Amino acid sequence: MSRHRNTGAPRESHEGRIEQSPAAVRTRNLAKDYGDGPVLLPLDLDVEPGERIALIGHNGSGKTTLLRMITGLLDVTSGSISVFGHAPGSLEARRHVSYLSDTPVFYDDLSVWEHLDYTARLHGVVEWEQDAADLLGQLGIYERADDLPSRFSRGLKQKAAIALALIRPFDVLLVDEPFVGLDATGRDALLALLDTAGERGATLLVATHEPSFLERVPRVVALRNGALMFDGPAQDESAKAWLHSPS
Repeated sequence: MSRHRNTGAPRESHEGRIEQSPAAVRTRNLAKDYGDGPVLLPLDLDVEPGERIALIGHNGSGKTTLLRMITGLLDVTSGSISVFGHAPGSLEARRHVSYLSDTPVFYDDLSVWEHLDYTARLHGVVEWEQDAADLLGQLGIYERADDLPSRFSRGLKQKAAIALALIRPFDVLLVDEPFVGLDATGRDALLALLDTAGERGATLLVATHEPSFLERVPRVVALRNGALMFDGPAQDESAKAWLHSPS
């Protein structure tokens, strides 16, 4: 399984004072506008190291935009983001973050195993083969390791993408609608893998309406039309109301 750094513990300053590590993710007045209207209204969000959060909201609510700005793949219009105190997209921030997109992209000429090899070595993982085999086994695609994921069905592509996201070290795992296209076996495997990542101290921010995942997390953040509508305990009645509210 992937290795996680312990970034949430207090550290001692040069003057002997105990300082807390910065938030895993922090946004201040974060907003995005593509020119024809706001996609994300000014948002203040603090995600502490090791937190597990479900990000909910209907299509167009701003979930994907938020995740992509945290990764640095999308520029902000105004406001700020930090990842463990670093600017999104910087080398320091990218060392912390693994991102599982809702639209996996693969190289046309690389097999699943070659993708895993490339990703692991790119992030400095030397002994990756057993972790890779374990991941593919849990996801039920070990026998497809030598096949080209670019030719897979939607569900198989998603399973390959999950393995790629988890083979590298990370402290923050950003996930966008990971259960779409998965069969029951894949869903159960992903839930177990997310549980393991959380138990090992990773910060999880997962955009999903999957009930089985929502039951596992203590906090829900709900967006609607780019605005923050709820941020609190997952079992709060308000969280349940936003989850089942019409678009």
